Order: sequence, then C-alpha cells, then structure tokens
Amino acid sequence: MKMSKELTIEDLPGVGSATAEKLASSGFDNPMAIAVATPGELSDAAGVTEAAARKMIQAARSMMDMGFQSGEDLLNKRERVIKIKTGSQSFDTMLNGGFETGAITECFGQYGSSKTQLAHILCVSIQAQEKDAVAVYIDTENTFRPERIIQIAAGFGLDPKEVLQNIKVARAFNSDHQMLLAEKVDDLVKEGHKVRLVVVDSLTAHFRAEFVGRGTLAERQQKLNKHMHVLAKFADLNNACVYVTNQVMSKPDAFFGDPTEAIGGNIVAHNSTFRIYLRKGKKGTRVGKLVDSPNLPDAECVYEVVTEGIKDV
Repeated sequence: MKMSKELTIEDLPGVGSATAEKLASSGFDNPMAIAVATPGELSDAAGVTEAAARKMIQAARSMMDMGFQSGEDLLNKRERVIKIKTGSQSFDTMLNGGFETGAITECFGQYGSSKTQLAHILCVSIQAQEKDAVAVYIDTENTFRPERIIQIAAGFGLDPKEVLQNIKVARAFNSDHQMLLAEKVDDLVKEGHKVRLVVVDSLTAHFRAEFVGRGTLAERQQKLNKHMHVLAKFADLNNACVYVTNQVMSKPDAFFGDPTEAIGGNIVAHNSTFRIYLRKGKKGTRVGKLVDSPNLPDAECVYEVVTEGIKDV
C-alpha cells in the first residue's frame, strides 16, 4: 500500500479545516488511517453523517494503491528489518540474528525466568546498534529499574545518561490506561523520535486482574485483541520491534510433561509473530525455547544472567 502522491486529509471531499482538525485529534490524521476506518468511526470522530464518511473512505481508497504486492516486493521490504542483539550468541542464533523489527515477540515464563531482564537489555542494545534509536517501556508491574539500565549500558560501552534519556517509560495503572499508552506511542514518532522498540511488561497482568471468571472472558479477549492489533500496526508502519512479556499458569489437566501455559489463549498466541518460552535451568542458568515462528524451526538456547546483561554458558 503506497501513496500515489503526497496527499493530506483535506484533499478528501467534504473535509475542511474544522473537520480535518476533529479527525486528526481522533487519530485519523492521514489518508491511510481514513482508508482503513469504518464509516461509524469517522462519523463519531468528525460529527458527519455516515454517508459523508463513506465518501471520505472511498475517496481515500481511490487515491491510494491498495492492491496486491509480489513476493519479490515483500522480500525487498524485508531488507530493512533490523535484528536486535541480546549479548548471547546462542539466543541470537535461535532467532536467526536477534529480535526482529516489524514484528511482535512474546516471551512467557514463570517469575525469575529473565523476561524483564531481556526487556532491559533490548532497550540498551537497540541504542548500541542505532545511536538515535528510542525505546518505549510500558510498565504495568513496576519492574523498570534505571539502575539495571546503567549496569547493562556499561557492559555495552555506552554512556548510561544518554541511554536513559532515550528510554521513554510510562507506568500503566489499569488495562484501559495500558491500551491508551500503546496508542500514544504514535505521538512520540510525530514529535521526531525514532522509536525502534516498544516493550510491554507485562502484557496480561492488568487484564488478568480485572477480568475474573469465565463470564468476562469474551470481553477480556476482545480488548486484548484490539490492544495487540494496535501494537502490530505500529510495528509494521514504523519498522519497530514490539517485545511483550506474558504471565503463565499451570494446566490442571496436564498429567505428563510441562504444565506451564501462557495467559491470553489463542488471541495472544495468534497475534504474536514469535513466541519464546523462558524457564530456569540448572546451576542458575536460563533456558529459552522458540515455540512458534513463521520462518524458523523450534530451537533451544541456554544462557545466564550477569551484571552486564546475559551471556552464553
């Protein structure tokens, strides 16, 4: 999907400066956003009739080339993908070079399995690879520690003060606040920040606490689905890596094997491009297992957490 020429929403029929301002304040600030919106959404945002909203959508779609792309075009697009290193060669090899931009990577595991450690490491590592890169950390469990960033930055040979300045942290106090913060990341891009990494630690903590019982399951899954779609869209449009951590539970009906299962069910599983199961290993090590990927085989790696980040055993 690409623009045939540089167009603004004021080029659309029935959109004057006042309507454009209302649309922009609701997030519909470009023809692409309008082309993929529903008439109801535009009607509510701009205070126009649904018929007028349909005309805007049709005009936006006709202005843009929204057809199919060849596999070769997509291969060329994949060349801009950045692989964020972790510091552990075995972990990076398992992911064919590191955590991918343009995708959602989910890490799930019990407490102490190094999910949050990886989040801190990625915030520093992306800045080691791109000097002006910015990381966004949506903290739902009060787990972000600037002291840990200073330790890891020293391990990467970076200035800790500069590294901390390029990490934008927001504490989410409930699921609605968490979803709002994910939508607000776009504002940082508009302000000129090159956001290359978005961390949500953890993805499901608030949803798990607020939606209790089977009667609320459908509503919870619907909200989680919408939240992850916002993250996936941001990752694709801005070539950013989205790293989410997830809590786990024990399956009561599992009599054999590992009973650990990630929270969020199929909604989280299907929306995540890569899924990694983290667990504690022997003698203080950690084990990472790639359990789902569109292009990589299942694999395992062993590493240990140290002051400078993580390293191979």
